Amino acid sequence: MLEVDDIDLKILRTLQENCRISIREVARRLSLSPATVYNRMLRLMKNGVIKGFTPIIDYARVGVPITAIVLASVDGKHIIDFEKYAAKEEKVIAVYDITGDFDVALICKFRSIGELDRFIKKLLQLPYVKRTVTSIALNVVKEDPRINI
Repeated sequence: MLEVDDIDLKILRTLQENCRISIREVARRLSLSPATVYNRMLRLMKNGVIKGFTPIIDYARVGVPITAIVLASVDGKHIIDFEKYAAKEEKVIAVYDITGDFDVALICKFRSIGELDRFIKKLLQLPYVKRTVTSIALNVVKEDPRINI
């Protein structure tokens, strides 16, 4: 595991506030040299701490109003296969290996109920999927990948 110090955390917090901020502006805000910020960001990217720079999108406003939570029970020998399969699906925004009655939780986004229906039926055709339970979010109260670190 990469050791992340207070300076790294300050850089990460600043980037979470605005991923479009320039290295020079991050350096100015944190009283660091641009070279220091650049080198630390590069190290964080190379080590997978920073996975990318992306805007936070309101999916409903771009025509993707349905959020579904899909819980899947999978044959134990194939859990990793299922997770890899699900992770490649474009409608899946998160895949979690979980404990409890189910093995995997998927968070998905859809344009329509029909799209969700086709997705679930596609999952159930996989020979190692025992069953799924799907919940549809009625309202998105909070949806933000940023946390206070």
